[in-house]
Amino acid sequence: MTDSLLDALDAALATVEDPEIHRPITDLGMVKSREVVDGVARIAVYLTVAGCPMRDTITSRVTAAVSRVPGVAAVEVELDVMDEEQRKALREKLVGHDEREIPFTKPGSLTRIYAISSGKGGVGKSSMTANLAVQLASTGLSVGLVDADIYGHSIPRLLGATDAPTMVEGMIMPPQAYGVRVISMLPFKPGGVSQPVAFRGPMLHRALQQFLADVWWGDLDVLLLDLPPGTGDVAISVAQLLPNAEVVVVTTPQTAAAEVAIRAGMLAQQTKSRVAGVVENMSSFPCPHCGEPMDLFGSGGGALVSDTLSKELGYDVPLLAQVPFDVRLREGGDEGRPIVLSDPDAPASTVLRELSGRLGTRARGLAGMSLGLTPASRL
Repeated sequence: MTDSLLDALDAALATVEDPEIHRPITDLGMVKSREVVDGVARIAVYLTVAGCPMRDTITSRVTAAVSRVPGVAAVEVELDVMDEEQRKALREKLVGHDEREIPFTKPGSLTRIYAISSGKGGVGKSSMTANLAVQLASTGLSVGLVDADIYGHSIPRLLGATDAPTMVEGMIMPPQAYGVRVISMLPFKPGGVSQPVAFRGPMLHRALQQFLADVWWGDLDVLLLDLPPGTGDVAISVAQLLPNAEVVVVTTPQTAAAEVAIRAGMLAQQTKSRVAGVVENMSSFPCPHCGEPMDLFGSGGGALVSDTLSKELGYDVPLLAQVPFDVRLREGGDEGRPIVLSDPDAPASTVLRELSGRLGTRARGLAGMSLGLTPASRL
């Protein structure tokens, strides 16, 4: 095998990305060997673990890339498994030495973080979060989603992200759905979806900390957290673990729901968080017969929350979006296919697309960001 053919093989393999880590397999030390004998390219690739769920994808990507090399008539891919030392080296390359550090609190992190909250359940907060994540990812942004509702996790169902994560030396490689990296309590319960989670406050905090520190998120543009309803332990822990997170409050037009949502937003005053805005879900929609707006769940709730929080917090808390009631939002959640993909022209999808544009492109200043600088000592 000539040096030029070897260089061509290396160049082709450098275009193959690991489907979970999204880096070239050549950079990750996953190429064990490569050679061409009588026109047949034999490529040996290391998998991170024996049961790697992406083995077929890696095989097909390597085959496709190497097949395009001039002089290669056929491709044979052999799969091996990294040993413990190789996995440790991979972990160190990806996350460094500090296993407990949350990457989003490092100096210079530009990841925009939104904690999606609500005062009560049943307002569609998780549906909003799932659709928003998918819509943001569809624009080319790198998006992560933490199902921080430890007790009532629903994100895996809404996105169809029910695969178990891959474990590499204690590092959790999260499953993906529609381009969104997702972590939830579901895959860590032996009893599956019906098994309850009986955690008290400190255990909730620990679980959330693991989701943020032990998961390999990569370089995210946006991180969304689907919070449980109310102002309890998880909401407080998010503020402690992610002091740069902004809160988005979800309500319905109903006054009773809005009053509870205000309390969820007012928690920001105690946790020193900032409220990015309010989303009103289940807003009016056109009557299918006469076209007149129908207010099934009342009206004015979103504006009430926005106005009250702006007054009480002392800065503008905008009404970011009013998402019209659409039964397809519920159907898409049951089927694991968000409405922004299944019916992108639906009125609800249009509003969600506009919402993602507002949140995904918001400029981040340096206010509140740790720059990692130490003042010079004075002589």
